Amino acid sequence: MTSPLTPVVLGTDQARTRLDELTVIDVRTPAEYASGHLPGALNIPLDHIRRALPEIRNAAERAEVLVVCASGARSETACELLAEQGIPTATLAGGTSAWAAEGHALDRPAACDTRARWSMERQVRFTAGAVVLLGLLLGLLVHPAFQLLSAGVAGGLVFSALTNTCGMAVVLAKLPHNRPRAADLDTVLAALRSR
Repeated sequence: MTSPLTPVVLGTDQARTRLDELTVIDVRTPAEYASGHLPGALNIPLDHIRRALPEIRNAAERAEVLVVCASGARSETACELLAEQGIPTATLAGGTSAWAAEGHALDRPAACDTRARWSMERQVRFTAGAVVLLGLLLGLLVHPAFQLLSAGVAGGLVFSALTNTCGMAVVLAKLPHNRPRAADLDTVLAALRSR
């Protein structure tokens, strides 16, 4: 019986000095990826990792795989999934947020209008706040039972913090602007095969 693999955690400076020798996979949504990503990173959203397993396994045989996201939570989940499949990985401490905070460059597609791109965290905060306000407003104007909507969101946020998961982010990731087009994912997988 083999022991499960433990992902290596790289600091931003460690990752920057080794960036040329790493295969970087960004597991954020396409919208988040387009707003700025590590140089050379390939976008394979977290919910598409299983589809990309053969390509990631082959890439890991040629070079160390660094998995990144906004803060490190989704990349940790991806690394755990890859470790279950026997694929060694590393994750970036603090994610792209820490990378940018340290003053390291982020690549942005030339045609990207970054004003239209919101991080998943920002999308979750906006949606949660809007639903809470809607519940309170409907509770005042229509029926007090609508305040349960606000209580439900509050409970969901507490659960999210305790479990380091986010059901709302999972739902928001399924919106069209957060989903990769099939052709985009096929192109990324082809690029991963050629590395």
